[in-house]
Amino acid sequence: MDSVISVNNVAIRLTEERWLHIIDSHDDLAGRKEDVLKTIAEPDFIVRGIRKELLAVRKVNNSWIVSVYKEIIKSDGFIITAFTTSRIAYLLKKETLWKKQ
Repeated sequence: MDSVISVNNVAIRLTEERWLHIIDSHDDLAGRKEDVLKTIAEPDFIVRGIRKELLAVRKVNNSWIVSVYKEIIKSDGFIITAFTTSRIAYLLKKETLWKKQ
């Protein structure tokens, strides 16, 4: 199991089961676990999802990585999924919780 610290100073876990789900559903992320984790640690911005999950978004080359996670308590959270996209207009319509200075 891997983990990373979010911008809210919460340890976010990436379990093997979740990682296998991510690369099974989004094979373009295979071999890019560090990019998925870094997106949470060093996002360009974070928006709120429909079910109060957090979507950390970071530009990498010509696309965007979106790491979706929950912060359960002040010291623990977990990654739900991750994906890449070239379109972020729909994300920009969501409530922005944090933005890189």
